[in-house]
Amino acid sequence: MEQTGNEGVIFATLGLAGLCFVIILLFLIFQKKKNILITRQVETQKHFEKELVESQIEIREQTLRNISWELHDNIGQLITLAKIQLQKIKDPETNELNENLTNILNEVRSLSKVTNPDYVSKISLEEALTLEINRFNRLNYIKSTLTTEGEQFTINPKSETIIFRILQEFFSNTIKHSKASTLAVSINYEADEEKKEVTIVAKDNGKGFDINETNERGIGLINMKKRGHLIGAEVNIESELNIGTSLSIIYQQK
Repeated sequence: MEQTGNEGVIFATLGLAGLCFVIILLFLIFQKKKNILITRQVETQKHFEKELVESQIEIREQTLRNISWELHDNIGQLITLAKIQLQKIKDPETNELNENLTNILNEVRSLSKVTNPDYVSKISLEEALTLEINRFNRLNYIKSTLTTEGEQFTINPKSETIIFRILQEFFSNTIKHSKASTLAVSINYEADEEKKEVTIVAKDNGKGFDINETNERGIGLINMKKRGHLIGAEVNIESELNIGTSLSIIYQQK
């Protein structure tokens, strides 16, 4: 009788242990499936965000392309026509006006180049930045410099265009908001057997701002980082009040 009771306890213990094992096993399976689901959701969200940013970039590039065509084909032709008509007037006083129209036409053509994605993709990053820097200095927007170090190498055209647009966004913020008097841009190429890396740094001496502010400029900085993430570039922004703001882009050629 006692032996039967002991056997009952043993069977009950084994049954309880087996039940616990099944519960633990089911929990682990559930947890694994849950983790897989969460991972898929995260990947789906990342993919969605990537597609969204790419779509935004494509829309913006198409908008810039349209603006470039308008500047070159329509406005450029109108200014050229005005110059031709002005030249028919035999009056010395029109010489200065003619020169001004020539300068305006040159600026329109220059602007149409840097806004045209097709043109930007055909030239190097250094050439595109040189166009911008020269334009800033020519129009007295801000005293700007561009320096280059290292041996230049070819960058993927799509990545190059995105890097250039990030820098244009920074330049626009500098000119519109910073009240800076100087803008310094540097490009540093590093290439060896293991990697090809380019680091671009842009600094202004403006009033600076609080980087944590959620205003229009803060949103712009977030967009810069998202664009950089698309091509695997590290984008960092630093700013100090009354000191200035700096942007650094580190890109490794795949």
